[in-house]
Amino acid sequence: MKLNQCIYIFTLGFLVVACKGEAQEAEVNQEATESEVIIHTEYSGEEPTKPEGTEFYEPIPPVVNPTGNNGAPSDAIVLFDGSGFDQWVMTNDSTEVVWHLNDDGSMTVKDKTGDIQTSQNFGDIQLHIEWKSPAEVQRDGQNRGNSGIFLSGLYEIQVLDNNDNDTYVNGQVGSIYKQHVPLAKASVPTGEWNTYDIVYHAPEFNSDGQKIKSGTITLIHNGVLVQDHVEIKGTTPYIGWPKNPVHGEGPLKLQDHGDNSRVSYRNIWIREL
Repeated sequence: MKLNQCIYIFTLGFLVVACKGEAQEAEVNQEATESEVIIHTEYSGEEPTKPEGTEFYEPIPPVVNPTGNNGAPSDAIVLFDGSGFDQWVMTNDSTEVVWHLNDDGSMTVKDKTGDIQTSQNFGDIQLHIEWKSPAEVQRDGQNRGNSGIFLSGLYEIQVLDNNDNDTYVNGQVGSIYKQHVPLAKASVPTGEWNTYDIVYHAPEFNSDGQKIKSGTITLIHNGVLVQDHVEIKGTTPYIGWPKNPVHGEGPLKLQDHGDNSRVSYRNIWIREL
């Protein structure tokens, strides 16, 4: 009888302690939830009773012709329209671009000559770019139709022929290289033109060289959302962890992967945000 009572009392005591712990955890969670509540202060005060009370007429958005500048929006900077490389330089020495300029208004990587980049630097941007891998399939994995688009010259969006060609998923087409797997693979058939539409917000750094706000990338591949405002964790190296060097505006860079990838680009334009 006494043994049973002792077990009962111990068990009851345990339950009381457990319940107390759960109550404390719930209280902490409640405080955390309340501290994270989003309050829109512009909607505080007395609520309007007429529609005019929630209407405003400034600032007035600028008028943009969506096809006004060689097929690009009228406020866009056309970086490549097939007429030449006047907006570009070789990355390694800032000399004239030696990639192939094609009769169809595109350019093609010239193997083992090096990357190219814009002579102008950019911060936050909307970018439109079209690319294709060669119709003749050669090699496999990361050596088939491989190139890359580097934002601020540092953060790579992967270009790759992944059709019937599996590889590591954080390095496949549409990935933020070695960081973010795309939400879908939306490639057109090998040898046809893909489109990338990109919204990029650059990271921010304080005066001590510390990153205080991560950059973000949104990527639409052939009309399909494949990167949804993802955080840039740092640079996108082949080996090692992402790094966060302090930087301001930087160039748009296109990669020569060095394996006769023969990737082509065309219709490149940027809107500064």
